[in-house]
Amino acid sequence: MKILEYEAKTILKDYGIPIPKGFTASSLNDVKENIVREIGFPLVVKVQIPISGRGKAGGILKVNNLKELLNAVSKLLGSTIRGVKVSKVLIEKCMDAKKEYYVAFTIDYSLRNAAFLASTEGGVDIEETIRKKPYLLYKIPINPFIGLKDYEVRNIAYKLGIPKNLIKQFIRIVKSMFKVFEDFDAELVEINPLALTDNGLWALDARIIVDDNSLFRQKDKLMKYFSEEVFRGITAGEKKAEALGLSYVELNGNVGVIGNGAGLTMATMDLIGLHGMKPACFLDIGGGASKARVKEAVTILLENPKVKAVFMNIFGGITRCDEVALGVIEALGECKLRKPLVIRIKGTRDVEARKILKQHGVNAFEDIEAALLELRSILVN
Repeated sequence: MKILEYEAKTILKDYGIPIPKGFTASSLNDVKENIVREIGFPLVVKVQIPISGRGKAGGILKVNNLKELLNAVSKLLGSTIRGVKVSKVLIEKCMDAKKEYYVAFTIDYSLRNAAFLASTEGGVDIEETIRKKPYLLYKIPINPFIGLKDYEVRNIAYKLGIPKNLIKQFIRIVKSMFKVFEDFDAELVEINPLALTDNGLWALDARIIVDDNSLFRQKDKLMKYFSEEVFRGITAGEKKAEALGLSYVELNGNVGVIGNGAGLTMATMDLIGLHGMKPACFLDIGGGASKARVKEAVTILLENPKVKAVFMNIFGGITRCDEVALGVIEALGECKLRKPLVIRIKGTRDVEARKILKQHGVNAFEDIEAALLELRSILVN
């Protein structure tokens, strides 16, 4: 789960990390002149979307007076940045940075533990810079039984060229970030840039990504910062699927995809793409799916407005194909919306399954290529 910048900064502030003064706005009425005067110009207006690269996409604007501020807020709210509609902006003090650093904690999957990352090249295009000059990135693997040691952070501070009078502050900031990383079951805690100013080090931008699998124990803690927005980015269909224990992700195409097993479902999406079509979603019903589970899965796709046709690819091992067929028929019988449905079904009791489906007018195939050609002809017509 990607946390928005202003929320990430609020968390960092609670852990003692300096952040610029600011406030959020969802409309022009939220821009209070007395608050603006208290902070003082210049200010920056930053769109709050869970995607990086906002600045290069025009989502960050510097303003020097109230008129410019109102124009910037009006321009950004309701706009679309990198395919995401902007509903909130962060307005904060624009700070003069003498030097920008990059610091982050993330998961190093090759080592199967956390890692501390730091670079002198903070700011825009950090990923591209490190790709071209990997020697500019310092990395410390963290032993989960020992944690992050002060001397390791101090050595990084020397390598980054942190002024001697700010090394203690740098260590505090880094160790506070690691505390956030641990406390929130994070996959990423990043400050970019960590700015060197006349008043010390400040977190000018921040990102936190929380492991979705930890939300069952993190939700109460996270709701302190953004209430029900803990499910930001999850559509109604995805939320319904999550409650049913289904693996479901909505995409931008028009073919609803159902498979039994993540590998088979992803391979099916690739095949659909190779045939010139685009998946509208990924839905894995898992192995041994019951009739009721199949029914719920098909209903979710029929109710998705993006889905113009549903394609199911079922390979029955522990999954009984006739059980899948009965679930499909029940879904079609109860759902008011009817959409073209093509099924490739093979495996345990597949002959019985195809017979059941064809009796109810559902296109059922044993061969995957034949099923895909049928799907394509339906979408073309």
